[in-house]
Amino acid sequence: MQIDRADVSILNAVQQNNRLTAEELGDLVGLSPTACQRRLKRLREEGVIEADVSIVSPKAAGRQFVMVVLVTLERERADIIDRFKQAIRNTREVMIGYYVTGDADFILIITATDMEDYEQFTRRFFYENYDIRTFKTMVVMDRVKANFSVPIANSEAIRPRISR
Repeated sequence: MQIDRADVSILNAVQQNNRLTAEELGDLVGLSPTACQRRLKRLREEGVIEADVSIVSPKAAGRQFVMVVLVTLERERADIIDRFKQAIRNTREVMIGYYVTGDADFILIITATDMEDYEQFTRRFFYENYDIRTFKTMVVMDRVKANFSVPIANSEAIRPRISR
């Protein structure tokens, strides 16, 4: 997929505010509203834009406890890893899940209403899963930044998403 400077400008703008009207976006990037709409549609269809979402404050949603959890699996077998990835995708308390290298196999960002709620989650999600060797929890004291913006400097930095 060919991405030009106008696409980069659009991507940078919508990462800051995805509620811009086509007219506002066109004014920012120097294109007509129709051209912006066409480009956005193509960027979404090609998987460059994965989703249009709002970042909700966990505290405002009554889920003020946020934990970073390092998870190590019993064995690194494809079926075990795939099963755990699916469990992550199907669990609403898991906000973010990363499959990583290093001392842990996964890093999870989890929300809870309070510590009792998190304890119940650990019993259900970790202790009942025999594929998990260990998990280590770090409680977040302060959210300093919440952002999914990807720095885009030029068109060479953009690669379409590969379907899974």
